[in-house]
Amino acid sequence: MGMRVVTWNLNGIRAAIRKGLDDYIDRIDADVWLLQEIRALPEQLPDDWEIPAGHEVSWHPAERKGYSGVATMSRVGLKEISRGISTNLDPDDKEGRVLTTKCGPITCINIYLPNGGSGQHRQNFKDKWLEDLSSWSSQFQESAEPVILVGDLNIAHTEEDIWNPVGNRFTSGFLEHERNWFSQFLRNGWYDLHRIHFGSCKGPYTWWSNRGQARELDRGWRIDYVLANSSARKLFRSAEVLREGGLVVSDHAPLIVDLDI
Repeated sequence: MGMRVVTWNLNGIRAAIRKGLDDYIDRIDADVWLLQEIRALPEQLPDDWEIPAGHEVSWHPAERKGYSGVATMSRVGLKEISRGISTNLDPDDKEGRVLTTKCGPITCINIYLPNGGSGQHRQNFKDKWLEDLSSWSSQFQESAEPVILVGDLNIAHTEEDIWNPVGNRFTSGFLEHERNWFSQFLRNGWYDLHRIHFGSCKGPYTWWSNRGQARELDRGWRIDYVLANSSARKLFRSAEVLREGGLVVSDHAPLIVDLDI
């Protein structure tokens, strides 16, 4: 039996719905949807829009309207476990960045990691948040239960994960200390399923700037991930990036992972 999991930064769920999100939900036919940057409260969604048939949903929007937020949809059962990562930075997770659920037999940690690009104060926030994430997530690394840590992590890990590494070496999301943190995070016991599937190659990317011709020319970044603990790693079958969805619905592409359950 297979289980299909998708992570997708929608860059606003209301805009995504207008641009054809439902068509991709039908086409991809996933069991679990881990969505980031929903940027809406449930009551702000279009009156004529409905959760896909057979799915349950857990919403974790940001307190600030039109900002951040995550949501998890599942048709294999959904039990909310926790919100946030127990950090002093944002103890109530008012930015709506982490939602942990049990979907079928898999524990899914849905994350929209802070972006440090708007100024040094946000980079400092991001750097401390990364430290707290390492500490908090350690409880899941050696779990006998399968756990995946999923979402827009706002870091391109290696030079293979970014089209122009030289030009972005001083850009938030590709800073040396961020990439070193990511390497250590993987050494701590997480497996990058995208890279395991595609091997050593450029991309495939999951996000493209709207500037210039980055989208048309596929000059992107890989910042969306499905990371698995060792128990979930054993279930991994394949991964796919549906670039078309990143050109039509959002500035991010959906990352699709198939597991054997």
